Amino acid sequence: MYERLTGKPFKKHIGHCLFQSSLATLFMVAIMFFIKLLSHLAIVAALGGTTFLVFARPRALSAQPRRIIGGHIVGLLCGTLIYFASTIGPLMELDAEYEILPVIAAALAVGLSIFVMAITNTEHPPAAGTALGFFTHEWSQDVVIFVIVFAVSLALIQILCRDRFEDLF
Repeated sequence: MYERLTGKPFKKHIGHCLFQSSLATLFMVAIMFFIKLLSHLAIVAALGGTTFLVFARPRALSAQPRRIIGGHIVGLLCGTLIYFASTIGPLMELDAEYEILPVIAAALAVGLSIFVMAITNTEHPPAAGTALGFFTHEWSQDVVIFVIVFAVSLALIQILCRDRFEDLF
């Protein structure tokens, strides 16, 4: 039964699994300790997804530094664009009148980020959550800086540890 639960990859990579999981935990603790971002759960979840890719699937296409940094920047820009478009001018008045508009705008932030990532070759699935996070919360320069620093830090870890990390599954 043990083998059915863990499978062959775990047995083969137990050392890497423990090492990479521990590093991912330490990285998240260090970042979250200095930045109080827990009120932006969509962004935290998106960055957690990126952390997973870098530490568990470092050879995946979406774990490439270009896609990590570019994807989160695209998500940040698309979410911010839709946020400001829906909070100024006539759309703001419609927002108060029709409850469906925020739902449509949130979906548009995600869809637009996917479209732009595809055009720019920066596809990074967790970054769609960044777009959603920037739409759903009030815009903040601190959060923008945090997301960029986090993405660049993970990209650097990916570059520096590429030869030491293995895909865990």
